[in-house]
Amino acid sequence: MPPNTVTSASVDQNLALAKQCSREAALAGFKAAAIGTVASGIATLVSVRMLPWAKANINPAGQALIISTVAGMAYFIAADKKILALARQHSYENAPDHLKDTSFQGTGRPHPGFFRP
Repeated sequence: MPPNTVTSASVDQNLALAKQCSREAALAGFKAAAIGTVASGIATLVSVRMLPWAKANINPAGQALIISTVAGMAYFIAADKKILALARQHSYENAPDHLKDTSFQGTGRPHPGFFRP
């Protein structure tokens, strides 16, 4: 079996793929943050204007904190989901053929022996 060799072309290709995935994740996070900001901003501002408790207890700094927290959470959740999806996709593409066959080749028994009572 020949030793694994790393060429500069393969390193450059992996670096380009990583940069592309990073850009896609940032874009997905930015879109989610923008949507989250608008949605939470509208809900927060409407509730402060219409609900007596919110009007009395949530000052402008609290409103900004609510809106920015939702935007930040949306950004990181969407970016993380995109990164995981891209990693799953690329790991499947680079997997050996014998691992790509995900069909179950049952053994005829419903459970392994250690699950039996």
